[in-house]
Amino acid sequence: MTIVVTGATGQLGRHVVAGLREQLPAGRIVAAVRSPEKAADLGVEVREADYDRPETLAAAFAGATKVLLISGNAVGHRVPQHQAVVDAAKAAGVTHLAYTSAPHADDTPLVLAPEHKATEEIIRASGVPFTILRNNWYTENYVQNAQQAIATGVLIGSAGAGRVASATRADFAAGAVAVLTGEGHEGKVYELGGDVAWTFDDLAAEISAITGKEIRYRDLTADEHRAALIEAGLPAETAGFVVALDQNIAEGTLAEVTGELSALIGRPTTPLGDGLAAALKEA
Repeated sequence: MTIVVTGATGQLGRHVVAGLREQLPAGRIVAAVRSPEKAADLGVEVREADYDRPETLAAAFAGATKVLLISGNAVGHRVPQHQAVVDAAKAAGVTHLAYTSAPHADDTPLVLAPEHKATEEIIRASGVPFTILRNNWYTENYVQNAQQAIATGVLIGSAGAGRVASATRADFAAGAVAVLTGEGHEGKVYELGGDVAWTFDDLAAEISAITGKEIRYRDLTADEHRAALIEAGLPAETAGFVVALDQNIAEGTLAEVTGELSALIGRPTTPLGDGLAAALKEA
């Protein structure tokens, strides 16, 4: 069995490779990456795999039994990129394809969902046995918010009382490792997230506990939030995305606690405060 991990030099991919190395001989793991020179420290075979250059994918997947397709980060361009990966995996005779998707990607207003929904449809149509890993939000995504809050004493947002069932990248990576090294996951769709869904008031309280500095959450209207982000230096498009995501959170799109991730990894997911504290130390 040979497992190929795409995007292996990314933040999630590195955790997956490390987790696989704890359970499998290094010779059975392949890191498929756009820039091989950045993967020398992974301790496994490295192959070039550029989503935008499909000709690189055939060699990257040669001999692969299983492939983990970690979704690309080029929002707006991911569907053709993922199509190329799925086509290459099918051509290589891959017997199990796992994909990192978004919560309820096929039926949600989540701003990020459409490309994931399209990718899931491509995977189903390919005929390759699959597992869909619908990952909720990463705790580490809130490092910049926390840093800004530490500097100003205020955490801003427009999510109201909406909740986020986040987990750490290491938690989600452990879920992927469990699927790639286990049995009986073909055809499954897992809704993965943290064991606790927290509010932005909770996030502010955790930042306070970590720093010893009083942090409070200021809930803004969408227009106020967008203006504040632009004033802070974010491009208008990025600010619009952040506000749209907060509106999704207010609507409850990231609040579901399913317990499926902790069941897969055989332990509780990392508490918000622990995950955020670790991420802030590394930032």
